[in-house]
Amino acid sequence: MSAARIVVVGTGYVGLTTGACLASLGHRVTCADVDEGKVARLSAGRVDILEPGLAELVAKGLTSGVLSFVGQARDAVADAEAVFLCVPTPMGAGGAADLSAVEAVVAEIGDALPPGCAVVTKSTVPVGTARRIRELLGRSDVAVVSNPEFLREGTAVADFLGPDRIVVGSDDRAAARRVAGLYRALGAPSVVTDAASAELVKYAANCFLAMKLSYVNSIAELCERLGADIEAVTEGMGHDRRIGRSFLKPGPGWGGSCLPKDTSALLRTAEAARFDFGLLAAAIEENIAQRDRVLAKIAGAVGGTLAGARIGLLGLAFKAGTDDLRDSPALSVASMLAAHGAEITAYDPAVTRELSGLTVVDSAYRAADGADAVVVLTEWPEFRQLDWTFLAGLMRGDSVVDTRNLLEPRVVLDAGLSWQGIGRSSAGVLATSVS
Repeated sequence: MSAARIVVVGTGYVGLTTGACLASLGHRVTCADVDEGKVARLSAGRVDILEPGLAELVAKGLTSGVLSFVGQARDAVADAEAVFLCVPTPMGAGGAADLSAVEAVVAEIGDALPPGCAVVTKSTVPVGTARRIRELLGRSDVAVVSNPEFLREGTAVADFLGPDRIVVGSDDRAAARRVAGLYRALGAPSVVTDAASAELVKYAANCFLAMKLSYVNSIAELCERLGADIEAVTEGMGHDRRIGRSFLKPGPGWGGSCLPKDTSALLRTAEAARFDFGLLAAAIEENIAQRDRVLAKIAGAVGGTLAGARIGLLGLAFKAGTDDLRDSPALSVASMLAAHGAEITAYDPAVTRELSGLTVVDSAYRAADGADAVVVLTEWPEFRQLDWTFLAGLMRGDSVVDTRNLLEPRVVLDAGLSWQGIGRSSAGVLATSVS
């Protein structure tokens, strides 16, 4: 397909990235959002989302006239060839995906869509959503297509413009091929399939990654009990092309806007299909257990009791490169610490707003001031560059708990502090520091 007229409904991480990137490919894109304040800011080129390269793409699209923002989706779809639904599908009651926002948009725009238009679900939706949308639309002249996104926060623009694959599914194969054609300029392989399979791809991929993270956290715990070193173990595993290196980093547990809700939603889908997905359920349980283990590690670092202990937290976002706090494992650990009576001071380079139960400060050194222990919870690279000798002089205690294995242990030890990672042995720490 050559340049197309596209409407994107929703301007969150997925919607704004989708709209700006499709415009950069030469399509004429209108992004709609119910938040009039956000529409005004975006129309002026102000991007609230912390996402590398996104503000520049928005500015370029506005300047060239191929990208615009409106408040009412219904008015924008009159001549659209494709309408992308990029609205939230949060975890609802019982863990299933809440499709109320999707259904509300379909109800709003259904009778305004031109014949031949394709309604494209970009939001992560459970299997059967395309069928449900067709029922709501009640129109045989409008196709429904599933086109799941595989964007990582912090690298969303790069992921969109340099994808591993494009997945498009519809029971109308011609419509699926038209939507796949929107991405032709990217030169990525396309998987064109039925709607149900496309809808399941996103859940299957995310849940596999979650299980991989839970697995490596379990192996890290086993390393601690056996005196092995997780860095050496994952190095040896990662050279195997069947396994690869990605998602083999232990940490305080997985979180964010996708993995928690997608694992829960797929588990509910499996239950509805009368399938006992024990492997996925175990991965979720292991993720909860990992946060308990981190809590125990911090308690041990301050002498066994957290009541009255002063803890400096480095990192609040669920991952580096974003200010997203949704289901952040850092916040879960902070909440658990507070529940045990710890006094918490936290710093994150991207988070400045006050949060309940902890004091947010404007530097890592202020977070460490008077702390009995400093805990690294988000893998911000700037934490590696801190003056650890100066930081040690600010602390009341001498413990550093590095839940991301981010820091160079020898630097911390040379500053007169103790260092604990996840799954690291003393022999492995020394070997890594020397090599």
